[in-house]
Amino acid sequence: MKLLDNKVALVTGASRGIGREIAKKFAEQGASIAFTYLSSVEKGQGLEAELAAYGVKAKGYRSDASDYAAAEQLVNDVVSDFGTLDVLVNNAGITRDTLLMRMSEEQWDEVLRVNLKSVFNLTKAATKPMMRAKQGSIINMTSVVGIMGNAGQANYSASKAGIIGFTKSVAKELGSRNIRSNAIAPGFIETEMTGELNEKALEEWLKNIPLKRAGQGEDVANACVYLGSDLSKYITGQVLQVDGGMLM
Repeated sequence: MKLLDNKVALVTGASRGIGREIAKKFAEQGASIAFTYLSSVEKGQGLEAELAAYGVKAKGYRSDASDYAAAEQLVNDVVSDFGTLDVLVNNAGITRDTLLMRMSEEQWDEVLRVNLKSVFNLTKAATKPMMRAKQGSIINMTSVVGIMGNAGQANYSASKAGIIGFTKSVAKELGSRNIRSNAIAPGFIETEMTGELNEKALEEWLKNIPLKRAGQGEDVANACVYLGSDLSKYITGQVLQVDGGMLM
């Protein structure tokens, strides 16, 4: 028996990075996987085949999570194709880093729209099938910078802090319906984005991490499996930091 047998999960922004690791780990644990991609079409199609190799049903959807109508259509399509929706992982996100004095209105709006509004869009749409089923797990990807802030990331930090407040509010609203809402706050995780850092910047980050290493996408994916499975059925409204002890 696998941890996510008989569950249907939707993972947004799964064509690369942490989202891809989450989708793979969920499939490995027996979940049927619906996932979204936007710009990385080839990677999205490749992931569908990769997930199907685990012997689960998998389907990718090209969809913009920050578009309210598209998010609603996506959830309807997933329920139509898979029959239900048990776990939603709101992972889609972008960065437009720059100091506040140089930040344009567009850079602010774009990050808030993609990172925060997408979580509202998908969660609102997903609550309908979850309420019908009288169960569900919503997992929102925040960040340690949503808790501690970071110079040059006022827009990103604000969007990720907003996700924490949203997660807790949803947990209070939907708890009586047996729908859980939690957030995961990754710390310094090795991805394509962090791969662009120079060695000196990397050393600075590692100095502040008690475990003395960067995290892997798999570390975040494992935390998602826990929150998506029945192992965490009495846990809601929490922010689980996956950061090697960087922020405590």
